[in-house]
Amino acid sequence: MGIFDFLSGQFIDVIHWVDDTRDTMVWRFEREGHEIKYGAKLTVREGQAAVFVHEGQLADVFTPGLYMLETNNMPILTTLQHWDHGFKSPFKSEIYFVNTTRFNDLKWGTKNPIMLRDPEFGPTRIRAFGTYTIRVRDAARFLVEIVGTDGEFTMDEISFQIRNIIVQEFSRVIAGSGIPVLDMAANTADLGKLIAKEVSPTLDSYGLEMPEFYIENISLPPAVEAALDKRTSMGLAGDLGRFTQYSAAEAMTAAAQNPAGGGMAAGLGAGMGMAMANQMAHQAGPWGAAPAQQPQPARQTASPVPPPPPVEHVWHLAENGETKGPFSRADLGRMASAGELKRDTYVWTAGQDGWKHAEDVQELAQLFTVLPPPPPPPAG
Repeated sequence: MGIFDFLSGQFIDVIHWVDDTRDTMVWRFEREGHEIKYGAKLTVREGQAAVFVHEGQLADVFTPGLYMLETNNMPILTTLQHWDHGFKSPFKSEIYFVNTTRFNDLKWGTKNPIMLRDPEFGPTRIRAFGTYTIRVRDAARFLVEIVGTDGEFTMDEISFQIRNIIVQEFSRVIAGSGIPVLDMAANTADLGKLIAKEVSPTLDSYGLEMPEFYIENISLPPAVEAALDKRTSMGLAGDLGRFTQYSAAEAMTAAAQNPAGGGMAAGLGAGMGMAMANQMAHQAGPWGAAPAQQPQPARQTASPVPPPPPVEHVWHLAENGETKGPFSRADLGRMASAGELKRDTYVWTAGQDGWKHAEDVQELAQLFTVLPPPPPPPAG
């Protein structure tokens, strides 16, 4: 090997990274003494970004392509390094390759139940889980805010933090949405978009973005699910009588399938069967006829309540365009005796249809048929 080949091997680098782990987000190019030679070739593939860090300071970010590391295409690094020219002065820098592809099928879920106020069930608790996708949007910010000097940064190192952010925003959005629990399954797509939107500002400060977010399941506590199942069974069974028969039949089936129950299970099943048969017989009657009417106990006759006393009417009179009164019936009797009340005198009382002659009112007509008293007996 000639001296020229030796020098070429020492001063010319080919810098690239091929990832086969599928979970590495950032990988640092290792070079002894971190010496990057002048004129080195940098290959950045699709789905990658290369970040140059010089003496602890971020110098430049390279997008996919082939680069020759020289002063004419690295103005920022040239200003930091104060190069003159040539390959006599190799610069000491670090190159971090950042994976900018999507990391798919990442899991999230609620560690503890989320309390919310459901419009139908009242206060209740729910759990949820699903998947999401993460991608590095800003390689420089991600390196500064999250990675630091980690030589090999994997998705597992940040997934726990992202799950915490997701659960926090999911709890807040679900609790304030007002969507009934029974309707959440029909709105998972909209809820997923809303939660991804709420999570985005925090992820953006890390240099990340969430292209996709999915809610796979929203579940209730087992006790509430059991109550819902019973409610559904009652709706399918119909009225309460049929639901009782259905429950008895289910109990008989369970008892018959329990070999450990022995004679007790058989006796329990027989007893339930007889009870259900008696109930059906009472409902259907003999030969399927309608049930006979059961004798009703005799009702106790209450003592008669005396009717209320009749209401005495008061009367008004109309003479010469003027009204007089009110007068009681006794007053009208005295007026009839004195000739002040005549048969054609107009009278009216409450409930009467207009004015009438006194003789046309049955209650007053008899005042004009009273016979005068006989003459007094002679004196002495």
